[in-house]
Amino acid sequence: MLKTKCEDILISSQKHQGDVRLEKKLEKVKSYILIVEDDNDINVMLKELLEQNGYEVLQAFSGTEALLHIEKRTPMAMILDLMLPGMNGEELLHKIKAENPEIAVIIASAKEDIRTRVAMLRSGVDDYITKPFDTDQLLARLEAVIRRSVSWDIKVTNSTKDMTTLKNETLQYKDIVMELEEFRVTVSGEEIKLTRREYLILELLMKNPGKVFTKNNIYESVWNEEFLGEDNAVNVHISNIRQKLAKVNSVETYIETVWGIGFKMK
Repeated sequence: MLKTKCEDILISSQKHQGDVRLEKKLEKVKSYILIVEDDNDINVMLKELLEQNGYEVLQAFSGTEALLHIEKRTPMAMILDLMLPGMNGEELLHKIKAENPEIAVIIASAKEDIRTRVAMLRSGVDDYITKPFDTDQLLARLEAVIRRSVSWDIKVTNSTKDMTTLKNETLQYKDIVMELEEFRVTVSGEEIKLTRREYLILELLMKNPGKVFTKNNIYESVWNEEFLGEDNAVNVHISNIRQKLAKVNSVETYIETVWGIGFKMK
C-alpha cells in the first residue's frame, strides 16, 4: 500500500513537473505565429487579434512571401488560407510539411466541403476552421495546436535524454518496426514517413497489440484534449496510416476496425 502511494506521488510529481515545463515552454514559443492570408482586412484583423493576446505576428499575403518569412525565422504555428494568389495554400502546405514539419498549421478557409477537410488532414494539418469563424474559437484552437506541438517536443527531448531507457528499444509487429529512440518506422525494412499524430497513434496501438482502443481513447491520448464525439480526425488518421503501410506491403492487414468499438492491431 505504501509503495502504491509513493508511486502515485511520484507520478503526480512527474506530471506536475512536465506541466510546469510545458507552461514555461509555451511562454517562450507563444510569440511566433505566421498568418498567410491574401485578404488584407482578414490578415490585419488576425494580426490585431493575436497581438492583443500576446502573440508576435509575422504576416504574409502569398505563398512565396510565406516561404521567405520561414527561411528567415521559423514560426511555431501558421494560420493558412487555401485560396492564395500564385502558389495556392495546398502547394505551400506540401512544401512546408516536407521541409519544416515541426510547424503547426491551422487552415482557415471558406471551403466547407468534407473532401477538402479530409484531404488537408491527410496532408498533415493540425486543425481546420471554416470562415467566417468565431475569434474565441480560433484562439482556443491555436493554443491547443501549440500545446500539442510543445508536448511532442518535450517528449522527444526527454526521450533523447533518457538514453538508458530507450537504448536500442524497438516495437515490432509483423514486419513493422518502430525505433523509439530515433522516432523511425519501417515496414519490411523500408522507412515510411508519418506525421506526429500518426506516429503517436501507431505507437499506442503497437504497445498494446491485443487491446481495442475506442476513438475516445485514441483522441484523448494523442490530442490531449476531451473527445466530443463528432470529430472525424481519428478515422482520417487511421486511414492515412493504413494507406502508408499498404504502399510498402499491400498484402498484409495491420490495423483492424472493431465495428461499434474502435481499432486494434490485427
